[in-house]
This record gives sequence, structure tokens and C-alpha cells, in this order.
Amino acid sequence: MHDFHLASQILKTVLEYAEKNGFKKIKKIELELGSILEHGEYISPENLVYNFKLLSQNTIAENAELNIKKIKGEDWKLIAIEE
Repeated sequence: MHDFHLASQILKTVLEYAEKNGFKKIKKIELELGSILEHGEYISPENLVYNFKLLSQNTIAENAELNIKKIKGEDWKLIAIEE
């Protein structure tokens, strides 16, 4: 469930950015993901993608390609959004 929470945060950030910049559709999202430990488990890129796809249904980010690059550290960072 912790993957779901982070996916929700990422979607919120992406949609806010898209609204500010007048995007009509989001095609691709680039993200860096460190080793984030929540509730005793590390966030899995695969689960993050799955939950993002669920949450983004019926939004302008629906069907967007979410590319995640694993990095050192304990945080995540939005790198790019492609319209």
C-alpha cells in the first residue's frame, strides 16, 4: 500500500505541473527513485508503475509511459514530463 501512496503523490505533482503548463495530454514521465523505505518495505518500481496506472485512469496522464531510474539516496525526483 505504500507504493500506492507514493504513486498518488507523483500523480498529483505531475498533474499540477501539467495544469500550470497547459498540457492537454501527458505521454511520458521520467522519474528518479532512491531506496525509499515505508512501513518496513522498500518501494518497488514495478509496484509504483502499476499503482500509477491505476490512479491515472481518467486523467490526462492515463496511458503515460512512466520510466523510473533507480538512484542512490532515499528520495524521488521528477525529471521530465513529455506532452
